[in-house]
Amino acid sequence: MKTTLIASLAVLATAAATPAFAADCSVTVGVVMELTGPAGEYGQAGAKSVEMAFRDINDAGGVNGGCKVVADTRDSQSTGTGAVDAAKQLVEIKHVPVIIGGIISSVSIPILTSVTGPAKVVQVSPASSSPTLTNLGREGKTNGMFFRTITSDALQGVAAAKYALDQGLKKLSIIHVNNDFGVNMVKEFTAAYKALGGEIVSVTPYNEKQASYDAEVTAGMVGAPDALYLVSYPVDGTTIARSWISKGGPAKFLLNDGMNSADFVKNVGPKYLNDAYGTSSGTSPTASTEYFNKTYKAFSNIEPTNPAADRSYDAGAIVGLAIAQAGKADSAAIKDAINKVLDPKGTPIHAGKDEFAKALGLIKDGKPIKYEGVIGPVFFDQFGDITGPFRLWKIKDGEITTVGEMSTADVDGIKLKLAK
Repeated sequence: MKTTLIASLAVLATAAATPAFAADCSVTVGVVMELTGPAGEYGQAGAKSVEMAFRDINDAGGVNGGCKVVADTRDSQSTGTGAVDAAKQLVEIKHVPVIIGGIISSVSIPILTSVTGPAKVVQVSPASSSPTLTNLGREGKTNGMFFRTITSDALQGVAAAKYALDQGLKKLSIIHVNNDFGVNMVKEFTAAYKALGGEIVSVTPYNEKQASYDAEVTAGMVGAPDALYLVSYPVDGTTIARSWISKGGPAKFLLNDGMNSADFVKNVGPKYLNDAYGTSSGTSPTASTEYFNKTYKAFSNIEPTNPAADRSYDAGAIVGLAIAQAGKADSAAIKDAINKVLDPKGTPIHAGKDEFAKALGLIKDGKPIKYEGVIGPVFFDQFGDITGPFRLWKIKDGEITTVGEMSTADVDGIKLKLAK
């Protein structure tokens, strides 16, 4: 009996010396992505990128005493209603401290206004670029809980306008998705394009998931444009582009970042897209960029050039490191920790297991870190926005090729001139 008691006490003593977090503990992060619907190609890539970032952090030792960061991924179905339903389940039932998502603005905005903003839960969008998200921050409706790892369309519209004119596209028709993203992108583009000397002969909105867009294409051809600015997603964009070509429209296109898609090129036909140009939120390459480009396809079976892939990894990495910095799964603490893991005075940290192990060690020692992501070094302003360069690309012989870059300073310079 005495021997048994002594043995039992020894076991208890050993347990007391064990870290407070067991090896199988976890911190769950909500992920709401467009796994199906018009933006499904991006959401699938985004979800895999977040999963890879969490894998790398877990392989590096995990957070808060060895806990794993785990993604609870839900499908928004590329709709606001689906997104809100998914986010509510994650926040109200699973009590997650963070939601990563959505990809498109028409998903991220209702999550923010209906769920994360009121509940004061951190939300990080990898790819929602609508200026409305900045305005919500200015109006105090985000409670400071919203961040995004993509530049605003307020900047991309200016870059696209300058790039179009540089390619000789001086007379455009515009067909755009009729949602917050499409409306704002066209608004910002139109102001810059006209001020720089371009002519817009028609602007035609469309509603998603139609079987045919012949009526919209017919309306867009009025005025004999020399090119079409198509603000869309790959599925609907393919249908519109094919209709445009079949009706005799000029095979010249300006495309938004979401149309940077191998499926779009393949389904429209490469021979029709040799005069197609586009802009995307760019990157300032770091060691993280090299790591991601070498590693991502083997992990996901998705090309690292997918527009949502790189910045979704960064969203996951920043969230995971912020949880470690906060030391607990608490939204307010994580919000305050986000810019701490991007500290300009901190030790530079890059993507991958070894780098994250170094980061976790520095955090444990109370030392600052500066995560330099796949898209480059970032820092969020008071509205959760970042600045960065824009990638200029074109399609040639079926390949999407980067042909140049427009820096933030270049875009700001154009905006300044237009304001005079």
